[in-house]
Amino acid sequence: MSLSSSEIHPVAIARTPFAEKFAIPRQPSLAPAALSRIELVAPYNQPEALQGLEQVSHIWLLFRFHGVAPDNPQSPRLRVRPPRLGGNQQIGVFATRSTHRPNGIGQSVVKLVAIEGTSLIVSGADLLDGTPIIDIKPYVPYADCVTSAENGIASDAPLPIEVDWTEEATRRAADEAQRLGEDVKAVLNQCLAQDPKPAYQKPDPQREYGARFWDLNVVWHYPCADRLTILRIELAASR
Repeated sequence: MSLSSSEIHPVAIARTPFAEKFAIPRQPSLAPAALSRIELVAPYNQPEALQGLEQVSHIWLLFRFHGVAPDNPQSPRLRVRPPRLGGNQQIGVFATRSTHRPNGIGQSVVKLVAIEGTSLIVSGADLLDGTPIIDIKPYVPYADCVTSAENGIASDAPLPIEVDWTEEATRRAADEAQRLGEDVKAVLNQCLAQDPKPAYQKPDPQREYGARFWDLNVVWHYPCADRLTILRIELAASR
């Protein structure tokens, strides 16, 4: 049964720094400096729904992929090209965490930083701003941590690349950190160190890349294969 024909409804909405898909961390916890707010929605936005969660350090977020065109249920995408394999090799969709899934459901484990009324402040989320959350569950260490687990496709975290800053970008990051109340430089360092460009693209020092974080456009380039330089940070045009 497809999710669209079921009785599953969002219990919360994620408010995150990531205003577009490009440059979002490809897995949770890779950018712990990124703080997000998980806001419960009616009829679940009651404090009693969160009672007891103050005893938990991490939670699972189950969500629907937001901003991704749904696959045709009559012709489901059975093979995908995961970025971890360079974006050129195809493997089965159920061997990956690709956004292109039959029901568009994802899951992420995040650190619970605080509970504020009927909202959860979490770190390390890898969700597009506005993502609908369909369930929240406590992380249970003795059951969820499998020390003998193996994954031959993604056995280790990707090696980060170096992130440099121009003086102009450094100054602007400091100014925006004060305005937003966020550690702008740390978030950008952690996200961009994962090299968001497609793996099959060769670095071109003349080419500029950009992504939107919060209400900011961040622009960078690759002077060489193993490092990038953040060139400037600009206020994004209102949408």
